[in-house]
Amino acid sequence: MAENSLFENALKQFNKAADVMDLSQSMRQVLSFPKRELTVNFPVRMDNGEIRVFTGHRVQHNIARGPAKGGVRYHQNVTLDEVKALAFWMTWKCAVVGIPYGGGKGGVCVNPQELSISEIERLSRRYFSEIQIIIGEGEDIPAPDVNTNAQIMAWYMDTYSMNVGHSVLGIVTGKPLEIGGSKGRTEATGRGVRVVAEEALKYKDMDPKESRVAVQGFGNVGSFAAKLISEEMGSKLVGISDVSGGLYNPDGFDIDDLMAYRDQNNGVIDGYPKGQKISNEDLLGLDVDILVPAALENAITEKNARNIRAKIIVEGANGPMTPDAEDIVLAKNTFVVPDFLANAGGVTVSYFEWVQGLQHYFWDVEDVRRALHKIMREAFGSVASTMNKYNIDMRTAAYVDSIEKVAHATKLRGIYP
Repeated sequence: MAENSLFENALKQFNKAADVMDLSQSMRQVLSFPKRELTVNFPVRMDNGEIRVFTGHRVQHNIARGPAKGGVRYHQNVTLDEVKALAFWMTWKCAVVGIPYGGGKGGVCVNPQELSISEIERLSRRYFSEIQIIIGEGEDIPAPDVNTNAQIMAWYMDTYSMNVGHSVLGIVTGKPLEIGGSKGRTEATGRGVRVVAEEALKYKDMDPKESRVAVQGFGNVGSFAAKLISEEMGSKLVGISDVSGGLYNPDGFDIDDLMAYRDQNNGVIDGYPKGQKISNEDLLGLDVDILVPAALENAITEKNARNIRAKIIVEGANGPMTPDAEDIVLAKNTFVVPDFLANAGGVTVSYFEWVQGLQHYFWDVEDVRRALHKIMREAFGSVASTMNKYNIDMRTAAYVDSIEKVAHATKLRGIYP
């Protein structure tokens, strides 16, 4: 039997929540289809003078609550089906934290490791010109994703601005600070994880200062989450891992010391002397209060879910736990804060960047943090209320909460004409 596509799996999650809230078939139809799907095939001149044609996509799932928002990824396995699913999920991520966006996503089918920097620049500028027919400050605002970064966003912004004849700061987010980026954007996803981790502890009537934490993954999200949970919440970080393996220290890690070691050790924590070496699997099974999977998707499966002893799981990565694994941990009364709530800090601060660009007025980092904390706390509280109202798990509650917002906006606007 053929496996479901990523978009079909996304629809399954949607329909599970739609069943709970008894959503009408008409509204299910409206919310199940992307509004626009654009596929572009475009030529790029290589450094050796040859011309190669690349395929790119941009999908806008829903714009009932505002312009489409979502990243652009460069990867050799990018497909229209994947981009549709990611745009679909972005609709719910934006809605769950209450920011006035709908879901969008883009991608180019390319292995960027095979291209030079100048080839990536030419590819980026041509792709952005090709999708310009459906994007704009008030229509669709792209951002970085897999294998794209602030420099590529700068090229996007410049390309669009050159095409329209004036600088347009709000056309993309995730830009360098010097051309309209936002302070606090780099730490934003990790900071959002920190906020919902604290809210989860409060919900479970647990003291952050008495809590032990393990973080899987020590990239941008994992390292900032570990640092902020340790320093601002006072929790004890006892386990950490990255691609080189894991470390355990029952007395807790000095996170600044660990980050300094990583930065001087080819970006990995292997060999750090102030911790016991453990495997990634060992890390997932540590006896902790909070486990933050912030590495790859499907890190927690039915094979290792039974070993998990954490009381709370806060999903920093996208899709770090399979549905079968979640059934196992939920049966053990583990409290799971789902990815599209837990890691929504990034898109929230992207929203702040867009607002600053539109106004040409830029905020202090403390203003960014204060506004982010408020939005994340309110979103957690709203989803927790929905969870209690329907007596369901938090992931399904987050879907119900976000679907209700988008459905309500759709009803208020009506069906044109």
